[in-house]
Amino acid sequence: MMKNNILLRDIMTRGVTSVPMDITLREVAKILVDQNVSGVAVTDHNGEIMGFITEMDMLHVVVDKSLLDNTAEAIMTTSLKSISPSTDLETAASVMLEARIHRLIILSEQGMGASDRPVGILSASDIIRQLTL
Repeated sequence: MMKNNILLRDIMTRGVTSVPMDITLREVAKILVDQNVSGVAVTDHNGEIMGFITEMDMLHVVVDKSLLDNTAEAIMTTSLKSISPSTDLETAASVMLEARIHRLIILSEQGMGASDRPVGILSASDIIRQLTL
């Protein structure tokens, strides 16, 4: 049975893989494969998250190979949902259901180093995993 009051900081995947906005999609594909991740945060030169690219986004490149040399900015999703590491699991699940999304970006909190920087990711599978513990 799942424990009550689980906070995202305790279960999020840390070490968000991020790429600069000007990286090519060819390079993004290589990073996804080499690091065995399903998505990458796209950041500006200050490290602030500007978008996200998932494996599903990369399917556009499979359909139109001329996109391979475009930059991450060309296909990144910019309407991101982010949440604090101190948010509880049930609230995060509700946000994901309401927005019909599969992952949330966890951003650093005020007073915890640089704020609004990606510090983790929470996926639907992370939440489901908690049901088995």
